[in-house]
Amino acid sequence: MARKKKVCYSGIGGQAVLEGVMMKNKELYAVAVRKPDGEIEIDTEEYHGILHGSRITRIPFIRGVFNFIDSLILGMRTLDYSASFYEDGEASDTAADKVLGDRSKKTFSVLTILVSFALAIGIFMVLPYYLSTLLERYVRNASLLAILEGLIRLLIFLIYIVAITAMKDIKRLYQYHGAEHKCINCIERGHNLNVHNVLRSSRYHRRCGTSFLLFVMIVSIILFMFITVDNPILKVLIRILLIPVIAGISYELIRLAGKSDNAFTRIISAPGLLLQRLTTKEPDEEMVAVAIKSVEAVFDWRAFLKENFGYEDDEL
Repeated sequence: MARKKKVCYSGIGGQAVLEGVMMKNKELYAVAVRKPDGEIEIDTEEYHGILHGSRITRIPFIRGVFNFIDSLILGMRTLDYSASFYEDGEASDTAADKVLGDRSKKTFSVLTILVSFALAIGIFMVLPYYLSTLLERYVRNASLLAILEGLIRLLIFLIYIVAITAMKDIKRLYQYHGAEHKCINCIERGHNLNVHNVLRSSRYHRRCGTSFLLFVMIVSIILFMFITVDNPILKVLIRILLIPVIAGISYELIRLAGKSDNAFTRIISAPGLLLQRLTTKEPDEEMVAVAIKSVEAVFDWRAFLKENFGYEDDEL
């Protein structure tokens, strides 16, 4: 049966973890991990978000802030789970571990997120501003100085991406990242979800977190051009306070890019897709098999193909 070539939004998303892939569909998520013995372990749970059921999470430009926070929390949780299969040794639990249990792990995860967030602010917000102030004697125009600050921020980001790509474990993580994208592209373009079709699919996707971060960089350049205060401390403070605004705008842009296909969305998506050449790598068949298991644990792709592409039972 001939079918019109099209792309249908599936609503599923995910991320790469250590030797595996996490896939999320609405409130259900699954983590599939290739264990050291070669077997695939799948853990399926629900994550309702920090403000589950609140109307505020459905308000445009505000929902992106909470979505970003939820992504950080779920990302840390799933990375911890995948890493548990590759921990060195079988150290016995201490008395404190037995008493605190999951509470100590949650506290550690929260602290890790907070420290990571503080480092990110320092490296990608404060440092570029400080470096741009060194150019003040040569550049008198405030708007141009804000653009230069943004370019410095973008350069630091690219250097960071390139630097970690050289690490062996990160390269494998990027391969699983590619497997995640390939699975979603395979489904959204109307193909049966199997290893052959997934390997033939693109490893680039518009709704990627890499593209989101690039949107953050670009949106920050535009917003910071309108900061006219002279006090350096106040300038830094305003930049930090604008982070939720930047995240909210960036979320709406990447959401639009993922659900629409027109000249505008293709233009704004192009830089992020180009950057994904660094943050995704071609996976092998075993990696794809893990990603497929993760998808199938949370998403009925057969029903999706029937509904959106007109497949019959004997074609699946």
